[in-house]
Amino acid sequence: MSPHSSTRDLGTAEALRQLTEARARRRPGSPVRDLLPADDIDAAYAVQAAWVQAGTAAGARVVGRKIGLTNPAVRAQLGVDQPDFGVLLDTMQSADGALIDVARTLQPRIEAEIAFVLARDLPAATVTEAEVVAATAYVVAALEIVDSRIADWDIDIVDTVADNASSGLFVLGAQRREPDGLDLADCTMTMWRGQQVVSRGTGAACLGNPLSAVAWLAGTAHRYGRPLRAGEIVLSGALGPMVPVVPGDGFRAEISGLGEVSATFTQAPQYPTSQGDAE
Repeated sequence: MSPHSSTRDLGTAEALRQLTEARARRRPGSPVRDLLPADDIDAAYAVQAAWVQAGTAAGARVVGRKIGLTNPAVRAQLGVDQPDFGVLLDTMQSADGALIDVARTLQPRIEAEIAFVLARDLPAATVTEAEVVAATAYVVAALEIVDSRIADWDIDIVDTVADNASSGLFVLGAQRREPDGLDLADCTMTMWRGQQVVSRGTGAACLGNPLSAVAWLAGTAHRYGRPLRAGEIVLSGALGPMVPVVPGDGFRAEISGLGEVSATFTQAPQYPTSQGDAE
């Protein structure tokens, strides 16, 4: 084993330990980017894969993927410049309209998306939008509650990839639509906190078209040896800016052609979000 490989493996193990501890302690920790080779996204995905493997070994089940950082507004909010992906576990899903225990999260933010549920595998290295449509059973409006185990969301692309693309929880709407005939790039999204509009956007904000985002994911997942499979849920990316969640908040999003999806959070004390507070 080369010294570089040994250093990378040690860094991967320490990053995994640090992120796992943040979840277990319910307190965000330091960024992990300095534990891994600079800008080494492959190393970050190795941390992510190890976390998923530990989760499934403990009884969780992989149910899909999420695409992150597809929206320029969200990339600007987080200071990163490219999309990424994470893995959805069954333990992350909440029912439409359900009361979500805010203590399941650390630093939650919410965004509205279009979710795809696949009827067929998408295992190729290159996938077209037409092939995404043909492989999709249906699409639904969705909410993703993004989260970070890094204090104060002080992240770069390596941090968020290692932290399972800053995933938290997700909610799928009840209205199912076949994608054939829908103009997903042209759909509009409005999200409310209570009666106040807090986010707006369109499908075009998601890599130009949510179909393009799923095609990107299919090829990228294939490259990492984890191709998309029939039955998987794919959260295709934010249609508008993400919004911070405060305990007691209630959110409702409407996506034209796909209907509504909603979630309400319990009242609970917020956990510390800075390293100093966590001591």
